[in-house]
Amino acid sequence: MKEKVGILRETKTPPDRRVAVTPSLAFEMKKKFPDVELRVQGSDLRCFRDKEYTDSDINVQEDISDCDILIGVKEVNIPALIQDKTYLFFSHIAKKQPYNRELLQEIIRKRITLIDYEYMTDENNLRVVAFGHWAGIVGAYNGLRAWGKRYNSYDLKPAHECHDMREMLNELKKTDIPAIKILITGGGRVTYGALETLASLNLRDISPEEFLTVTFDEPVFCRIDPDHYVRRKDGRTFDLQHFFDHPAEYKSTFRPFTKVTDLLILCHFWDPASPLFMTKEDMRSDDFNIKVIADVSCDIDGPVPSTIRVSTIAEPFYGYNPLTNEESEPFDKKSITVMAVDNLPGELPRDASEEFGKTLLDKILPSLLGEDRKGIIERATIAKDGKLTKKFAYLQNYLEGKE
Repeated sequence: MKEKVGILRETKTPPDRRVAVTPSLAFEMKKKFPDVELRVQGSDLRCFRDKEYTDSDINVQEDISDCDILIGVKEVNIPALIQDKTYLFFSHIAKKQPYNRELLQEIIRKRITLIDYEYMTDENNLRVVAFGHWAGIVGAYNGLRAWGKRYNSYDLKPAHECHDMREMLNELKKTDIPAIKILITGGGRVTYGALETLASLNLRDISPEEFLTVTFDEPVFCRIDPDHYVRRKDGRTFDLQHFFDHPAEYKSTFRPFTKVTDLLILCHFWDPASPLFMTKEDMRSDDFNIKVIADVSCDIDGPVPSTIRVSTIAEPFYGYNPLTNEESEPFDKKSITVMAVDNLPGELPRDASEEFGKTLLDKILPSLLGEDRKGIIERATIAKDGKLTKKFAYLQNYLEGKE
């Protein structure tokens, strides 16, 4: 008997146009897994039209309730959850997000097996699937777009109005970027996505030392790792793993960068126990120079005080007035322009979906539809048979509303 797999239409609000399996990859999936019967739930919002699936000989239908496994991207609307099914999606539950408590409660009540992409890791505990690369690509673009709008120097089309990444990068050719300094934090997928966008402009890449001490007559950028913006409180030599394991034992050394940076693109991972990048007092200083902050990491009440709320794809920018610590008009010259969209890959849904789906097909589905020899599925399973799995048992009080 064939196993039935359904590709879900996204039901979260605001709507997300991405899909876990694109038409071309659905076609490949049928060939790679001939014992699987694949169905795609119809959608008017998805970045790939239903016809693109039917043209690839993929069955599109409204009712997918007879499928055994249901694959989506973002959280499924609670009323749409089907009892006794296996779901794959980013649940945003495992960090005890209060807004998704009811989602977990319904998953347990309906005896759903929940497998979360965020916790799919290899033997070295490295993430297997993620959209972070695309968050960096779009986040850097939005930072440059904000600069143009703030100074009326150029006007870029929003990324979500571009057909794909190629059109977005063609938009960048309209820019005439002045001699500003662009700083990027981090060293992971997100960061290298941002660097990919900047690479299309052929900007000069400089060292942290040059960034802090040299004035340039052209736009330049610099990427910094944690050893450039924190140091150990005990004065001992910086060690990256020690920083990851004991972030509270470090203090910030980021302050000099605030004096020379024009556009800051934040792509780092931040632990709440880590030191702040800057304080409200720092941002009120006369020598504070940053004009635009593209917070791709989007940590509310986190390392940068100006990220006071999440912004949206439709309205990505807002202002932060450091003197009042309040939101202001996005391009008010007395304020800092902030971009803090938390679903940036959704702005380039076709490209992001294609890359995500290929990784899913190559690295996840063999374990999901066959033997989970590497434990990828087991490590990512949050709930099964009406209860939390052992790895996620710490969520019990959260599930019961006790914390």
